[in-house]
Amino acid sequence: MSLVDTVRRFNRSYTQRIGALEESFLGTGRPLGASRLLFEVGPGGATVRDLRERLDLDSGYLTRLLSRLADDGLVEVLTDPADRRRRTVTLTAGGQAAYQELDDRSERTARDLLEPLTERQRARLDEALRTADLLIRAATVHLRVVDPLDRAATAALGEYYAELGRRFPGGFDPGAPEGGADALRAPRGAFLVATSDGVPVACGGVRLLGDATGEIKRMWVHPGWRGAGLGTRLLRALEDEARRLGCTRAVLDSNRVLTEALAMYGRAGYREIEPYSLDNPYADAFFEKPLRGEGGYDRP
Repeated sequence: MSLVDTVRRFNRSYTQRIGALEESFLGTGRPLGASRLLFEVGPGGATVRDLRERLDLDSGYLTRLLSRLADDGLVEVLTDPADRRRRTVTLTAGGQAAYQELDDRSERTARDLLEPLTERQRARLDEALRTADLLIRAATVHLRVVDPLDRAATAALGEYYAELGRRFPGGFDPGAPEGGADALRAPRGAFLVATSDGVPVACGGVRLLGDATGEIKRMWVHPGWRGAGLGTRLLRALEDEARRLGCTRAVLDSNRVLTEALAMYGRAGYREIEPYSLDNPYADAFFEKPLRGEGGYDRP
């Protein structure tokens, strides 16, 4: 059986056993799509934009689902007075009761699925599902070029700076970026962000250094996503951007504390070189790689 066959068989088996094929998901009177949207709105509410990004839904379909929930008296969709372009979604009192019912029934269904298994089987299933979830998410992240001041970019960079601050013995001060944000915008550069369920999980930039050389900067992958191949995919995408900028060589700097990153660069074909710049006081390892061929990724 091929991997594709395995995935398809699992999809058929799982959707049947959790009740996804029934018109009334978990006996709530609503199909799976509307139930999942209700759960995603949750007690804290959400914006329409966030819901669309988290669930990766077409705008028209999302609007129809929200209209159904609103007609059933479960949600309110209002214009945000602080930003007339933004619409917010909140649960009504009936929606909160429906949310709690859905949560309780989902909990019972999961417990019923686990009930026949031994402790050893449960441990195996837990490990397998965690691994499968991570790899499926890694395969389906949205990797795209954004403005370096985009909210997803700034959120990812904030996480990146915070991690460096924790890992470097003397902390980390990001200071002013070399060349400012313009250095990571076309036509001089590019900035990429990977999101899953609308949340930034990786980022990186590339900027022209001249002489057909592109420098890869601020590359970060969320710790929970490491080991799933996302960093390698991001690095290939940054190299593709460097090629689009006319570069035939990629360079980058790093710090030897970041052992995972150094290992990934080695696997990706980078070789250590003498320092090519003194701009980064935290850099103590420098690498280069000739750029050949071309890959691909999502573009806006």
